[in-house]
Amino acid sequence: MAVMLAGAENAWPTIKRFWPLAEPDRSLIFAGGALAVLAAAAEVVAVYLFGVITDDVLTSGDVSAFWAPAATWLVVAIVGAVATFVGGCLVALAGERFLLRLRDRTFAHVQRVPLDFLDQSRLGDLMTRLTDDIESVEGFVVSGMIRTGTALVSVVAFATCAFLIRWELALAACALIPLFWLVSTVIGGRFQAAAAEERAGNGGIATVVEESLSNQAVIRAYNRQADEQERLHRQGTAFLRARMAETRLGSMYGPLVGVVETVCVLAVLGMGAWELSAGRISLGGLLSFAAYLGYLYPPIQSLGQFSLSAAEAAAAVERLDDVLTVPPSVDDRDAPDNGWRARGRVDVVDVGFRYTPTARPTLERLTFGADPGELVLLAGPSGAGKSTVTKLLLRFYDPGAGRIMIDGVDIRLMPLRTLRSNVTLLHQESQLFSGSVYDNIAYGRPSASSAEVLAAARAADAHDFVSGLPEGYRTDVGHRGRLLSGGQRQRVAIARALLRDTPILVLDEPTTGLDRESAARIMGPLRRLMSGRTTILITHDTHLDVSPTRVVHLPATPAARPPIAPATRPPAVQNPAAPTGADPAVAISQKPASRMGRHPAAGAIPAEVSRFIGRAETPGIVRPSPAAATPSPPQR
Repeated sequence: MAVMLAGAENAWPTIKRFWPLAEPDRSLIFAGGALAVLAAAAEVVAVYLFGVITDDVLTSGDVSAFWAPAATWLVVAIVGAVATFVGGCLVALAGERFLLRLRDRTFAHVQRVPLDFLDQSRLGDLMTRLTDDIESVEGFVVSGMIRTGTALVSVVAFATCAFLIRWELALAACALIPLFWLVSTVIGGRFQAAAAEERAGNGGIATVVEESLSNQAVIRAYNRQADEQERLHRQGTAFLRARMAETRLGSMYGPLVGVVETVCVLAVLGMGAWELSAGRISLGGLLSFAAYLGYLYPPIQSLGQFSLSAAEAAAAVERLDDVLTVPPSVDDRDAPDNGWRARGRVDVVDVGFRYTPTARPTLERLTFGADPGELVLLAGPSGAGKSTVTKLLLRFYDPGAGRIMIDGVDIRLMPLRTLRSNVTLLHQESQLFSGSVYDNIAYGRPSASSAEVLAAARAADAHDFVSGLPEGYRTDVGHRGRLLSGGQRQRVAIARALLRDTPILVLDEPTTGLDRESAARIMGPLRRLMSGRTTILITHDTHLDVSPTRVVHLPATPAARPPIAPATRPPAVQNPAAPTGADPAVAISQKPASRMGRHPAAGAIPAEVSRFIGRAETPGIVRPSPAAATPSPPQR
């Protein structure tokens, strides 16, 4: 018990926190623990029968007294073996189910954290947190606790039997147990620090490997192979030092405990020989006592390992907490999609946003609107917040001020699944997944039929090149689609977006990375994709042949941006700030007259914007168009 207390400081918070994930399998855990106790009891009985055979058969020479205890011993051994096997399987099943739940819950949380957290995290290190660190927690909370509980029962059982045989010898054997506690306390604290460094080093190695393998073309083109090798070597050296520190501490524990055990055994044997010579204990009793002592010390050593396991689990929990304590950027508790389909009216009303409370504003008082089927072009230099608008529309984040509405309903009132089932994002990077071309197109709508998938591919001008691939639509696209060219990847992405068939479309730099010919070739599929859909287009490509309904220019410096006038009259929705009796839509749109004019610091419209609109317009000003009120969607 003393050795358990050495690790209790780390153990109980971990157990209390993660036990609810093991609760569904508590029957398996308790059954496995009970069978482990039964196996320990079988060992106790076997040692007792050994003493009986020694005294009644070997000492007296009566062979007829051998068969009954021998048969009992065999039965007990079989029962113990079966209990060990079945109990081990039950505990392993409970442990794997716990591991599955913890990994699923952690991954689900990762998919809700802010995108900038993932962008700032090292991917390889994050992967080790979702694999190795989670396994360490499971090895302690489920498997480790069963081992510890079984060891504790074994210690009590073997110690009780030893006391029943000869309490003086048992007391002498227990007198040195505090040495086990001392060894565990000294080594356990250092082991946690070493385990934390080892896990951080493992994450560093995974990060370097992932980054290097993902960027081999750049590494080779810039002749940086040696530098990457050196990066890996540095991380490997740091991992080696941490691993060796952990190994030294772990390896030190066993020999030290072995020395303590040897001292205990020698003391007991010396006292036992004296007791035997005085006739106070039989030979069978002494041998049984020695056997109980031999069975007693391994579980005591296992209890000592409890503190090391607790330290390792605590280090893993600290790394998991770096992820689990990050609050979701937006969370609607997985509310189901209510099936509502929007007409496509989009209104961005006086929206302001910054990524952190201390960061400079990314957007300030942005207002524009788009009717169903219209094309709105967001223009402006890099860093002006164009992509941020798409993230707000999809509710990757919520605006700090203002609101975004679809068909007159604030998107914060919609379930996330409903909102995102009405908006399709075509990202500037054609993000494909490992798998076949067919699977990547069907990713847009998994329930689509084969005919619908092929129709989407034809509309995206992808069918011909896909048919020419070695296995057609079943051809593997490789990691992130790297077995396809940039234009081919983009056409597959367009086919996926066409198959998704949502009323609102967001195109974020759709021709980035494509040469002039490839960009021109995807214009036909892009026009078909935009046809009949409300489209928000972000692009720097001045050669892109589009005719936007309106252009919204975002200046480079949000803090110096002139007030942005409302683009269109939003649909009639109740505005709590509107005066009594006022038209709520008008109340939302009304701004000071000075906001409608050109700000002295605004300057001229950049050339790339003039290319699309053919004349200079005031930044942020868009031409109004009538808005049709639509019924609100079913809300949560």
